[in-house]
Amino acid sequence: MAEKVIGSPAVATQPAGLSRTARSLESMRGSPIFETLQNRDFRWILIGSFASFMGMNMQMITRGWLVLRLQDDSPLALVLVMVSFAAPMTFVSLIGGAFADRVPKKYLIIVSQLANALLTLILAMMDASGTIWFGALLIIGVINGSMMAINMPSRQAIISEIVPDDRLMNAVALNNSAMNLTRILGPALAGFMILFVGTSGVFYLVSVVYVLSALSVMRLKVHKSPGDARPRKSVTADITEGLRYVFSDQRLRGLTIMAFLPSLFGFTLFALMPAWAREALNVNAADLGLLMTYMGIGALVGTLGIASMRKFNKRGMLLLFNGIFWGIALMGLSQSPNYLVAIPFLVIIGLLSSVFMSMNMTLMQLYSAPEMRGRVMSIAMMTFGMMPIGALPFGTLAEYIGTPNALTLSGLTLAVLTLVFVFAYPSFKRIS
Repeated sequence: MAEKVIGSPAVATQPAGLSRTARSLESMRGSPIFETLQNRDFRWILIGSFASFMGMNMQMITRGWLVLRLQDDSPLALVLVMVSFAAPMTFVSLIGGAFADRVPKKYLIIVSQLANALLTLILAMMDASGTIWFGALLIIGVINGSMMAINMPSRQAIISEIVPDDRLMNAVALNNSAMNLTRILGPALAGFMILFVGTSGVFYLVSVVYVLSALSVMRLKVHKSPGDARPRKSVTADITEGLRYVFSDQRLRGLTIMAFLPSLFGFTLFALMPAWAREALNVNAADLGLLMTYMGIGALVGTLGIASMRKFNKRGMLLLFNGIFWGIALMGLSQSPNYLVAIPFLVIIGLLSSVFMSMNMTLMQLYSAPEMRGRVMSIAMMTFGMMPIGALPFGTLAEYIGTPNALTLSGLTLAVLTLVFVFAYPSFKRIS
């Protein structure tokens, strides 16, 4: 009788359906993404990162549009404002990293986010009153960038205090996924909002978003820094120790060198995107936001793909191939004849850049000691500051040969130098 009941069609169909649903739920619960999200503090970091990067991406596109309006569409002026924001990240990030290894990272993040909120509020009021000028944008950019340089090493390094090492790659990738989601939403939202409330209205909203980011980090239960028990040294001594530590380790040295190549020659697109889009495609603010959104879609796909992996052994090889194809894709994008041709290249560049950032950040944290991670991350953050600085010569060149041709040279340089690095640093391929 039992066999008849089990084999009965009426009874067998329902348990089979339930079994498939249960298996699907079990598969979701067992995924690295779901397991990492079970961590309460990591969820608050993720929310804070989303808010912080949402504000940053909205501010970036809005500031770029304001510069073009003030300086008659000059690509050089656009790059100079980007450099004013990024240059402090190249130098002040070392101080931020030293602080991150001696002061609880939670408080560094909160203070820097609130300072950014205040600076953006001042920018909004100046823009709304018509008192904004190019020099003011440069000054605010320097201070704003300095606060980000304090924020970013702590925001990245605190993840390793919250999640275990075997979840670190997933956590870093998920955190970067939040950033990449804002690359989809932020520029598109800012582009459309500029049409209705102007650049000043967007700046007001960004200042509120920065405050929300600070409030989310206040919810963290992490207070101590791994360096709390270390003998006190000067900040300069801590910075020197961090630099010596990174460049004496073969793997960290290779990862640092490799990080600088895309920053100097791949991320030039991020600085020159408004000028390229106006010159090559003749777009308006809303269209520019959509172009940035397509790149964000590719970036989100890339980081979610990394976050879903449990283990990937040939990460050094992946970074090398990434750099070569990134350069090729940048060359293809720069010479795109119209909007539709540009879209797939933007998606590919977004994907490649996000995979690179997630993988590189993960490896630098995994191969560094806990008490050194703040300073190691500060050196990694220097590469963010190098992005617009690397774009400066290409922005100058764009004034003479056009932005599309300048970006083509940038992509070619990235692909060639990555190939040179493959032969000059053969041990990098063995990094896992």
